[in-house]
Amino acid sequence: MKSSTHRIASVTLAVVMAAGAASAMAQVMVGGAPMYPTKDIVDNAVNSKDHTTLVAALKAAGLVETLKGPGPFTVFAPTNDAFAVLPDGTVDMLLKSENKAKLTTILTYHVVPGKLDATALTKEIMAGKGMASLKTVSGGTLTAKASGGKVMVTDENGNTAHVTTADVIQSNGVIHVIDKVLLPK
Repeated sequence: MKSSTHRIASVTLAVVMAAGAASAMAQVMVGGAPMYPTKDIVDNAVNSKDHTTLVAALKAAGLVETLKGPGPFTVFAPTNDAFAVLPDGTVDMLLKSENKAKLTTILTYHVVPGKLDATALTKEIMAGKGMASLKTVSGGTLTAKASGGKVMVTDENGNTAHVTTADVIQSNGVIHVIDKVLLPK
């Protein structure tokens, strides 16, 4: 009985994620701007009105050239609203040059080597019996789970972000837009 329930949940998740992937084949809009699969992560992100804080942080951390590189990368990209809910002054503090190392660690905690589109992420979650551990570029671990057809990513502190837009395909990877900033231990 338990295995058939798991199988039904797995099939349901795969169908929902595949539907998201199919819609990604159409022109994806993020932050009011079209995202082009022929452009790299940075070239697309700079056009999103929802990711101006992330772009400013990438510039301050010196990560622009890295994320313009060949990759592939999977980026869990927090929106401006996600940064806005951090305690007052946090973003300004992180953008100061003396905090570059800390900012770099936080930003690379949102990056996983390789291209984990919705289909690949679903396979990882199913293979992990409902959860996938994702090793980040910073050396930390994110945990991905799915519930009710939605993917959630949890940091090492127990904070959970929801993927609000999956499969924003890039020439050097994929972006999944998330609604919270994830923080390493």
